[in-house]
Amino acid sequence: MNVDKLVFRVAGVMVIVGVVLAFTHHIAWLALPAFVGLNMFQASFTGFCPLASIAKRFGVECGNAF
Repeated sequence: MNVDKLVFRVAGVMVIVGVVLAFTHHIAWLALPAFVGLNMFQASFTGFCPLASIAKRFGVECGNAF
């Protein structure tokens, strides 16, 4: 697995978890998928992704996007 796949998988899981928690517990959990979406949006312009930086430090193979 490379950094790109890891970032997209974690982002997808975080969005799903946030939406499920919003439906089952409290609407404020929608802040989680909103944060993930905003982070992905800024990463598309700047190329900086905190999760990608952390994954690279742990030795995950680099991908094309990050």
